[in-house]
Amino acid sequence: MSTPAEHPRHKLNELVHSPVRFSIMAALAGAESMDFKDIRDAIQVSDSVLSKQLAILEKAEYVKIKKSFAGKMPRTSARLTAAGRAVWAAHLETLREIAGG
Repeated sequence: MSTPAEHPRHKLNELVHSPVRFSIMAALAGAESMDFKDIRDAIQVSDSVLSKQLAILEKAEYVKIKKSFAGKMPRTSARLTAAGRAVWAAHLETLREIAGG
């Protein structure tokens, strides 16, 4: 007697599955890099929420944060790392598998 296959939800990445982090990953997946303010505006969160969630993704090495200056103005941008892109692709594939597509 064969055992049933494990439900695909067990393959979901809990770190990415959080709605705000999912939204950040989705925004960054469509770009080479994005400025902090553009991410904030795109996913409609406060600076503090975005900063905290980006730090979590950076610690996991899914996102690379770059701080620089444009003239005298500080500028923060983010991009997905290769690991982040791989995790994102796998997460989306698992969602499709669960949805039956």
